[in-house]
Amino acid sequence: MCLLLSVILKLTVHLLPWDTNRNLLEEANNLYDKAGTFRGISKGDLVAIKIHVGEFGNPYFVQPFFIHEIVRRVKELGAKPFLTDSNTYYLAQRHNAYDHMQTALMNGFNLAPFIVADGLKSENFQIVRTKGIFSEIEVSGVIAQADAMIVVSHCKGHEISGFGGAIKNLGMGCTPHVGKLRQHRVVGLEIDTSKCSGCGKCREVCAFSIPDIIEGKAHNRSVECMRCPVCAANCPLEAIRLTDKQNICLALASAAYGVLSTFASHEKVSYVSFAKDIAATCDCVPAPGDIVFKDVGIFASDSAVSIDAAFLSSVDYRVFNKLYDVDCMGQVSEAKALGMNGDVNPEIEVLV
Repeated sequence: MCLLLSVILKLTVHLLPWDTNRNLLEEANNLYDKAGTFRGISKGDLVAIKIHVGEFGNPYFVQPFFIHEIVRRVKELGAKPFLTDSNTYYLAQRHNAYDHMQTALMNGFNLAPFIVADGLKSENFQIVRTKGIFSEIEVSGVIAQADAMIVVSHCKGHEISGFGGAIKNLGMGCTPHVGKLRQHRVVGLEIDTSKCSGCGKCREVCAFSIPDIIEGKAHNRSVECMRCPVCAANCPLEAIRLTDKQNICLALASAAYGVLSTFASHEKVSYVSFAKDIAATCDCVPAPGDIVFKDVGIFASDSAVSIDAAFLSSVDYRVFNKLYDVDCMGQVSEAKALGMNGDVNPEIEVLV
C-alpha cells in the first residue's frame, strides 16, 4: 500500500489537562471528537489499538479503562478493534506471546482481544522499504495487516532514546525481535580494557550472558547485544560505555516511517498520548523510578510528529537529555525530515 506522508502540515494537537476534579474518562471522549481520533475508521475495518500493557509490577502504564472506552467507540463505528503490541527482545514477561498475553490480562486489558503483533516467538513480520538510516525495516505482521490503528502511548523517560512517546511506540513497539535489534544496534558499545579488571559483573547482570571474560578482560563481540545500559550501569570501574546514542533517534524515526507505510494513508492512523506519571524510565521495567514531571494531561492528534513535539514542549525535556545524554527532540525532527506529517512546533488547543 502507498503511504501518503508527503504533505507536511502544521497540525493542531488537542490537550485535555490532567485535572481529577473533572470526569477525565468522559471528557476524553470530547477530546477524541475534537481531534478526530476516529475519523479514519470505516465500517468493517480491523483496527489495531497499539498499547503497552506494562511490565508486570510496573505501576505507571495507561489505565485500562481509558483503553476500553476507545474500544467501545471503535465498535460503535461498526469496526473491529483489537489490542496489540509486539514482543520484547529482552528476556522479560512479554518476550513471547503466551507470557505477553498473560501480562495483558493480569494488568487489566481484558475487554477486547489482545493479539500479539509478531507471533508466538516474534516470527510473524513483513520487511518493508523505509527512509532514513535504514533502507528497510521489519514490521510486525498484525500491524502490517491492520486496516487502521490508534496508537496509545504513555509519555515518559527512556534510558536509550531519552524519552518514549508516539514515534517510539511506532518504531520500536510495532517491530519484532529482529527489527528491535536492528534499531538498538545503531548505538555503539566500548569497553576500556585499561580499566577493566575482568570481575565478570557485566556478564552476571546481562540477561543473555553476552560479555566474555578473555585473559582477564571483558569483551563483547556478540551480534545479539541490544546495547541496553545494564552492563555499563553495573560496571564497578566504569569501563563500559554506550556511544553514538543519538543514532537511536534516527533509527526510531526510520522504523516509524516504515511502519506507517503499511497503511493506505496517514489518515488511517491516529494518536492518543497520556502525559501522566512521567517517570524517569519506561513501562518496560517493574521499577521505573521517580516521577520527574507533574501530570500534564491527555494529548490527541493525527500526527506522531506533532503529538510528541507537543508533549516535549509541555515539560522541561532537558531533564531527560541530561539524564541520558541524548536530545529527545532528535527523533521528532528526524521523523519530520523523512516526510511524516506534522510539525515540530504544533499549535496546542486546550480543552476547557
